[in-house]
Amino acid sequence: MRPAELRRLTVAEAVDRYVELVRAKMDTGALSPATAQLYTRDVATLVTLAGEDTVLDDLTGEDVDAILLAFARKPDGRRAEPGGAQSASSQARFRRSVSALFKHAAVAGWVQINPMTLVTVRARERGGLRAERRALTREQAQGLIGAARELGAGEQEAERAQRRDQRTEVRDGLIVLLLAAVGPRVSELVRANVEDFYTNDGVRYWRIFGKGGRTRDVPLPGDVAAALQSYLDGGRGPSQDKALLLSWRGRRLARGDVQAVIERVQRRVSPEQRRSVTPHGLRHTTATHLLADAVDMDAVRRVLGHSDLSTLGRYRDELPGELEVAMRSHPLLREPRTAE
Repeated sequence: MRPAELRRLTVAEAVDRYVELVRAKMDTGALSPATAQLYTRDVATLVTLAGEDTVLDDLTGEDVDAILLAFARKPDGRRAEPGGAQSASSQARFRRSVSALFKHAAVAGWVQINPMTLVTVRARERGGLRAERRALTREQAQGLIGAARELGAGEQEAERAQRRDQRTEVRDGLIVLLLAAVGPRVSELVRANVEDFYTNDGVRYWRIFGKGGRTRDVPLPGDVAAALQSYLDGGRGPSQDKALLLSWRGRRLARGDVQAVIERVQRRVSPEQRRSVTPHGLRHTTATHLLADAVDMDAVRRVLGHSDLSTLGRYRDELPGELEVAMRSHPLLREPRTAE
């Protein structure tokens, strides 16, 4: 349930209010002084890592992943060895503290959705915080994309019983294709306007407005461009709103609604190819398969909108059988080409 009114607090403001709550619980005996001190220290560290002027609701699952991993690498001044990183137990505790803050923030109306539900970093008994594998395999991704392609074509006939202005299957297929093929952040997807898509020299582009005021122009694959045109020609419906993606009521689609869209499309995928995935998991899928197919790393960086190549490392998931494929086609063992 979304809060009735969202309060756009900065991280520093939210933490100050949360610490007041923690202290009140300590005074009533609901929290021990030691536990309250740990919570207070952890959320103060969150302010440092996230930036005190960052709006709490602007933090995505991807941002929290980066914060958790940054904490894991942060030197622990209490440890004997110089420069020693945080222990596994400290990393797990920090994640619990951040999770407790966001749980309260969701109830208090400081965030629209709890970003911890989209976080891929998990605490492990040994080794501390690690990102779980989020990318779909090629077969799983192709199953999802195949279901998305069917929407807006023959599958529309099955939806004729609904009012025309409530049929969203063409939109749903386009959403999944954009997420799987282009890998935008979910905030970038729902912020997209019709005017952000243009054609140059016969190629359809999406001008994506990303983090930090940066923009990037990404060419759309042919199938995705065709799905976009189909949606604009008849699937979007009349609306005064400039947003690309609309709810059946004709309003801009909310960030929290995208997961439900993916799940609806997933229900059309055969069980042997189906695996649950988040919008952020589809971003991982895009990066993983582009890199696995030997696409230039800088090109992948530009598609995803990262400022630094090093960030790609945590988007690259291991794929089953990829080492065997790589060694079978080893470049040093190929037969040399003969001159014609």
